[in-house]
Amino acid sequence: MGEAERVPLLEAAGRVLAAPVSADRAYPPVARSIRDGYAVRAAELPGSFRVVGEVRAGGSFAGELGPGECVEIMTGAPMPAGADCVVMVEHATLADGVMTTERRQMSGDHWTPAGCDAQAGQVVVEAGVRLRSNHIAMLATVGQAEVLVYRRPRVAILATGDEVVGVEAAPAAEQVRNSNSYSVAAQVLQAGGIPTVLPVAKDNLADTRRRIAEGLEQDLLLLSGGVSAGKYDLVETVLAEYGAEFFFTRVRMQPGQPLVFGQARGRYFFGLPGNPASTMVTFAAVARVAVARLGGETAGEGVRWMGTLQGELRLKPGLTRFLPAEMRGTGVFPVRYSGSGDVPALARANVFVVTDPERDVYLPGEEIEVLPMG
Repeated sequence: MGEAERVPLLEAAGRVLAAPVSADRAYPPVARSIRDGYAVRAAELPGSFRVVGEVRAGGSFAGELGPGECVEIMTGAPMPAGADCVVMVEHATLADGVMTTERRQMSGDHWTPAGCDAQAGQVVVEAGVRLRSNHIAMLATVGQAEVLVYRRPRVAILATGDEVVGVEAAPAAEQVRNSNSYSVAAQVLQAGGIPTVLPVAKDNLADTRRRIAEGLEQDLLLLSGGVSAGKYDLVETVLAEYGAEFFFTRVRMQPGQPLVFGQARGRYFFGLPGNPASTMVTFAAVARVAVARLGGETAGEGVRWMGTLQGELRLKPGLTRFLPAEMRGTGVFPVRYSGSGDVPALARANVFVVTDPERDVYLPGEEIEVLPMG
């Protein structure tokens, strides 16, 4: 995990909390009504009661309820002493200062006791949580105008290959624009990191060394391409020169088999395969968790959903396969797909179907696991 820093509450959304936050007092601090109506003694219901006062949210009732008395009360207002239930305004009539109701109620109806939501000193948001709007609401409630969060990890993104040119370029027939760096940068942002796209490393040792050295100055290096077994796939060679420890160099998934993970010069790196689908899948399935953990997140191993397959899938068993699909509600619709370089198919999809390596067919209506593309 990285270093922590204190930021204003409005800048904390999407960041990971670095220290637990506790309630500064009991919540609610007083017993309060959860309905508009009349505070009374339950034992005296049903009946007629003299209205001896009114209490609104933010106000209070100074006296104590006597027999045959009630207090008009608003939602969120403190319960008067002596009252133990609230008759809803819909169940009461008022005439000449007297409230009458035919309802029977129990002690405790329509109000909440002090401290029922949280006690003073109770942890209300745990460290390691990525802060969403609900957490921000809680932090504001307990007076956290500034919040201690983990620094967002800096992630270097390096595409490799002589065939890769800039997005703004007019590529020759044998060239491709650098879509991988942009898709991975978007994924890094969604995972809570700060992406830095490096210039493309050309297929020679000198340029590959220079760019990898730049990337290893960040918290995490994500390389795209150059990790297969081809003559000009130089990434592993250069990383080995920098004393890299390789934790694994291949995985049983498709696309994405030649995925590399290791550490060099005190920094972690992933070598992501260069085909667009391979790059996106390996980040979403594996590297995303590393970015989140470097940013302090402790919950979960990544997001997976379940959906209902709306088509037939036939495939060769032996590998966990990730296939583009469109998820609409709970329905999962496979997208026509010609392979891991089919970017138009990826653009029509919003999830990857995740298949069991032991299965060769899935039928319509079956439950199936999916991985979000983000």
